[in-house]
Amino acid sequence: MVATTSPQRWKHLYSVLTKSGPFSDEDWVPGPETISALESSKILVIGAGGLGCEILKNLALSGFKDIHVIDMDTIDISNLNRQFLFRQSDIGKPKAEVAAAFVERRVKGVKITPYVGKIQDKDEDYYMQFKIIVCGLDSIEARRWINSTLIGMVDFEDPESLKPLIDGGTEGFKGQARVILPTLSSCIECQLDMHAPRPAVPLCTIATIPRQPQHCIEWAHQIAWQEQRKDDVFDSDDMEHIGWVYNAALERAKQFNIAGVTFQMTQGVVKNIIPAIASTNAVIAAATTSEALKIATSCNPYLENYMMYAGEEGVYTYTFEAEKKPDCPVCGNLARKLTVNPNMTLEEFIETLGERPEAQLKKPSMRTEEKTLYQRFPPQLEEQTRANLKLKLKDLIEDGQEIAVSDPAYIIDFRFRLAFQ
Repeated sequence: MVATTSPQRWKHLYSVLTKSGPFSDEDWVPGPETISALESSKILVIGAGGLGCEILKNLALSGFKDIHVIDMDTIDISNLNRQFLFRQSDIGKPKAEVAAAFVERRVKGVKITPYVGKIQDKDEDYYMQFKIIVCGLDSIEARRWINSTLIGMVDFEDPESLKPLIDGGTEGFKGQARVILPTLSSCIECQLDMHAPRPAVPLCTIATIPRQPQHCIEWAHQIAWQEQRKDDVFDSDDMEHIGWVYNAALERAKQFNIAGVTFQMTQGVVKNIIPAIASTNAVIAAATTSEALKIATSCNPYLENYMMYAGEEGVYTYTFEAEKKPDCPVCGNLARKLTVNPNMTLEEFIETLGERPEAQLKKPSMRTEEKTLYQRFPPQLEEQTRANLKLKLKDLIEDGQEIAVSDPAYIIDFRFRLAFQ
């Protein structure tokens, strides 16, 4: 039975919003104006997967009326065990559209506007319209993109340009939630080394004698793509690109009599997808929604630290203060220090940037203030700077010199200061 829009429906919500908190004014009792602030707050949810479905449902039931959602994926049969807004008949349909329609049917009075596409498709004007942005992403790369975008939007003469970012994430029985105030608090990039990239499979194994289906997929992704489609920037969210890697991996697996390569495994290996558990999603979605409710209504102080949830051996949470780092490449004002071997070649250094926890840049180009060291695009510049790849760092830069590194996945340049060992 669908609940009505009578005041009785909001009885429990009113009891929460009218309860005094440790920082509330005793002479002021929240009332209809608090509910009005909640209903008028336009909020964006990024991701309509396992976590995003829970967040959308929670926000709608908490009283938010104007919700937008972005997701570029379509529904797969493997999603149905935990993404409860979807049904068997929805397989193949866009997640954002199906999730929005489902919640609108069940919660009367809420308007959910879906967008099927990537967050990179939208410009700053689009993000500027929202009061709060909530992330339910499974991609570190996407988190870094929206983090840097919101920081770049801040105009200190316009308080409305600061958009709180509530970030939630899950990994099996573990999860995290935090509130980021762009330029004011620690950001995603400040703690990037907490999300270290997975250990790389030795390239010699991938290139010569693969033993596992994952090795075949990595070969198709890292070697075959560069050999056959080097002029195309690989996009892990492009289904045509994933399909190409899958077919190439399947052919290689047949050559070595390796079974088990599937399209789903290909997505998992290329995008580093972590298995999700519905109960963990529910816990983290509840935490992120609570923060959105507090920020929209000012009914209680928002989360000012990093909340970690651990459910592997029991159920408990702990918090710690996330440090805002002055050498953060995104929100800091200093270049981040990287200790390097001066005898390594520029090509070797570029390869390490993908593996370093504090960098994690897959296709970097770089320059100093005086010259371009290596530029991947356009092809003409790549050809002109290719010779530098074989030169040692000590022959290209000085100890302690700053370099600017760009990557096609991000809209900003990352500043690093190279210190010779």
